[in-house]
Amino acid sequence: MNHFVSIQLDKKSKIPLYQQLGDALCELIQKGILKPNTKLPTIRTLASQLKINNATVVNAYKYLESKGVVYAQMGSGTYVSPLPLEMITFPVLPEKDHDLKLKQISISKNTINFANISPPTDLFPVKDFKEMFNEVLERDKGKAFNVQDDYCYDHLQESIADYLTTYGIHTSKDNIQIISDTQHGIDILSKTLLQFGDVIFVEKPAFYGTIAAFANRGARIVEIPLNFDGMDISLLEGCLKLYQPKFIYITPYFQNPTGYSYSLAKKKIILNLAQKYNTYIIEEDYVSDLNYSDKPIVPLKALDKQNRVIYIKNFSKVLVPGLRLGFLILPEKIIERILSHKHSINLSTSGLIQRVFDLYLRKGQWQKHLKKIRTIYEKRYYCLLDALEYYLKNYITYIPPQGGLSVWIKLADSISAANLCDLLLAKNVILSPGSLFSMMQDSSSYLRLGFATVDENQIEKGVKIMGDVLDTMLTN
Repeated sequence: MNHFVSIQLDKKSKIPLYQQLGDALCELIQKGILKPNTKLPTIRTLASQLKINNATVVNAYKYLESKGVVYAQMGSGTYVSPLPLEMITFPVLPEKDHDLKLKQISISKNTINFANISPPTDLFPVKDFKEMFNEVLERDKGKAFNVQDDYCYDHLQESIADYLTTYGIHTSKDNIQIISDTQHGIDILSKTLLQFGDVIFVEKPAFYGTIAAFANRGARIVEIPLNFDGMDISLLEGCLKLYQPKFIYITPYFQNPTGYSYSLAKKKIILNLAQKYNTYIIEEDYVSDLNYSDKPIVPLKALDKQNRVIYIKNFSKVLVPGLRLGFLILPEKIIERILSHKHSINLSTSGLIQRVFDLYLRKGQWQKHLKKIRTIYEKRYYCLLDALEYYLKNYITYIPPQGGLSVWIKLADSISAANLCDLLLAKNVILSPGSLFSMMQDSSSYLRLGFATVDENQIEKGVKIMGDVLDTMLTN
């Protein structure tokens, strides 16, 4: 239905025609008739339909743009904006997330846990770390437990800088700050750089812990939909014009939960947009080390010529959660502000762990461990893909992620992910429903299947159970 031809304009009114038209369009938007990101008619088309001149439509669109109701895309047209800033609410942890955690407390040995994407403890290189611990203690004695004034062991900073060159990142050790994990890094950035009400752009869907970490510091969150090759660029630029975000938070490789990776073209565009709109990108290197394809990993930071990227990596995501060791690469302007607040922010990570991991990197043990676990996870990855194809091909669609620790699947429209998860839970199979990964909980037809802690036999068994339950659901 063409809602535009029904717009009535009073040429005898004292209210200018452009304002009447703008108010009429605004009413269609407020009523939800025109959805966010809907393209408005061209100037010539709308002028012809309403029998008014082009200038009236131009002024009406400018009027709406000044109110933040629409945004113009160069060479493309005018679009309905997402929610205005005052309507962006502070996120609240979804109730379903809490319920899932309560249910997981009673996980038994017989449970097939596709929800867990943390590395299992049985893959931790105990022997190698024991040797590193002994060597550090023998070398440094009691000083091994010390942490330097800036809370970073300088030799570890050097080792990380050397390691990063394998990914094309060339940075001074002085730009590297050691942290305990990703959430710790976000907390540092938020405490130092954010003010209450600042806007952060995040991917949609995304790991909810990231959203909550920013929201807990009073940030307002704008979700930018994620396509298989990265953020929706048209919507991203439209939102950049409206909101002037403090950060754009992205995970370019094997994003959690989707497993999607950004194309080189989109990475370059996002870097240019960050420069154009004077904002920073926080690039989370989630698990780019777990790459099962022949395509090289090219982080945004390796392409960053304007110092717009804050790079964050957590080694614990691949080793073991309890290790609590990661790092930030900070642009010059930001690192000065971070260090000026060092006495009010707990930046420190165990001095002993820093020394041990420094030695672990220098002796090539990290690369050796990565090679080992890549082989293990790659087998599980392809086992899962084979099982999905064999047991679920009539019920799902998905894009193979080529890396990471999970697969994001879309169920047929008639199937509720939440209902399926509840039925599978009764059969000791745990999944993560897509509703956990969006503030609006609107990915109801999606599931994340993790394979970090399940072996090939469990994967085969678990996916077969999924197929049986789906058969029963659709039969009934």
